[in-house]
Parts: sequence; C-alpha cells; structure tokens
Amino acid sequence: MLADSKGFSGFSVDDLDAARRFYGEVLGLPITEHEMGLIGVRIAPDTDVLVYPKGDAHQAATFTVLNFPVRDIDATVDELTARGVEFERYDGFGQDAKGIARGPEGPAIAWFTDPAGNILSVLEE
Repeated sequence: MLADSKGFSGFSVDDLDAARRFYGEVLGLPITEHEMGLIGVRIAPDTDVLVYPKGDAHQAATFTVLNFPVRDIDATVDELTARGVEFERYDGFGQDAKGIARGPEGPAIAWFTDPAGNILSVLEE
C-alpha cells in the first residue's frame, strides 16, 4: 500500500531561525521554505527532512534523528569542527580525540547536536 509513497521524516526545534542558520550555513545544506512556517533540509536531490518549530514545547530526541554517510569521516569531522560544531562524547564508545568512535563492529561514527539539542551523526560509508 505504501511502497510507492515518498515518505519523509521530520523533527522539531525550539528556534527555527537558529535551525535554518545551522543546517544552511554551518552544515551547508540547501534549505527549502514550506507552508505554515516550516523548513525542509535537503539531504538528497529529491529528499527533504521537515523541520518544524515547537518553541518551549520542544524536547530534543535522546537518539540520533539524522545520519549523514560520508566517504572520509576524518576530513568531515575536521571541517565541521572548523565551522564550530562540537562533537559529543559518550561513555563506552572508545571515541578518539576528534570524537570518532571506531569500533570493531559497524562504521566509524561521530555524533553532534543541532542548536535545539537534536542528535545528528556523520558515519563513514
């Protein structure tokens, strides 16, 4: 029934202008304006993630809401750090000085948050 639907994901923020600046300027992603004051963050040629304001009612997710596969995680982390992104540190993940977890299972991954506290990641393809 839904196999041909172009599903999409979304999440809330407490400050839409801060989100627009972060995703557009810091992460360098195209931003699209939507009806009712919503924005889309373009993550693929035909895919937007919907970002919507919830103001004081916003609660940041305690899990990763958006993952960005990259070819070179070290170069990506270096570039994002230069743009002011701070990488999170989590107990038990054996992260290196850059904040990259390089475990024996799964890809190398590093987590960071948007201005609303939503957790994002970059992971090596």
